[in-house]
Amino acid sequence: MEFKDYYAILGVAKDAELKEIKKAYRKLALEFHPDMNAADDAEEKFKEVAEAYEVLKDTEKRAEYDEIRKYGAGQKQGFTPPPGWQSESQHTHWDANSEDFSDFFNSVFSARRSRQQSHNDPFSQGYTRADYPMTGQDAELEVPIFLEDTLHSSAKTVEFMQSEVVNAQLVKKKKTLKVKIPQGVVDGQRIRLKGQGGKGSQGGENGDLYLHIRLVPHPLFDVQGHDLTMTLPLAPWEAILGTEITVPTLDGKVKMTVQPNSQTGQKLRIKGKGLKRKSGYGDLFAVLKIVNPPETDEKALTLWNELAKTSAFDPRKEWS
Repeated sequence: MEFKDYYAILGVAKDAELKEIKKAYRKLALEFHPDMNAADDAEEKFKEVAEAYEVLKDTEKRAEYDEIRKYGAGQKQGFTPPPGWQSESQHTHWDANSEDFSDFFNSVFSARRSRQQSHNDPFSQGYTRADYPMTGQDAELEVPIFLEDTLHSSAKTVEFMQSEVVNAQLVKKKKTLKVKIPQGVVDGQRIRLKGQGGKGSQGGENGDLYLHIRLVPHPLFDVQGHDLTMTLPLAPWEAILGTEITVPTLDGKVKMTVQPNSQTGQKLRIKGKGLKRKSGYGDLFAVLKIVNPPETDEKALTLWNELAKTSAFDPRKEWS
């Protein structure tokens, strides 16, 4: 008979606290439940997980198992209970139906047992397909958000496939939901909507819906943290003489002054016109770029020639 290492089955340490054991059990029970997993060995693994949890969830039962574990952990296939072990287990009570448990379980804990079920923990009430409470599956959904919509909270209608167990089969149906997107969301942010995921079965809770925020690329603005950057094109004479320009922002237009003798690559800051953050807003940075006219008429060409003759400016002076 094979020795059963219940700690290894649940993937927890031998000194694990009850909350760790319970968390591991719930995860594995959901993974291997026959209604959710079509693998040939899913039901056997599910029973093995249920058996391990049945023993480790109770302080008294766990203490007895820890004692016999010291005796038999190294025996593996050749395990037999120590002499007189059954008489030491007379007081033990089991919450779940044990007929489907392993030979190891029945050999070690084969003394008188009560089959009373616990009503405090739905995960301890057996594990048959008919009565096992199952938490619904979580759902993941990517939600595109325009930069303008991050400045305030907004309502958005989303659609996703909601899972549900019907007649012992996992089915998915389209669900439409109106959700509230909070102000100041950022790219990659994850928003949890409790109970809006897959439907639970047999009294189990619904799963959760997780919204993954993806900021839609903007034609004018690039995102850098909570700041925005944009390219501000200038005609050569605007850069030389200076000018006042109307600049678009996420929430309207503002006027800004470009100083004389401005250069390509210079950054001008427009305070508070970036994205929402915990306190206040980021800034908008306008990066100057001098752009030549695509076409030059006779009159303009004459002026450029005159400028070339009168100007002593040498842009390649550093080369000499």
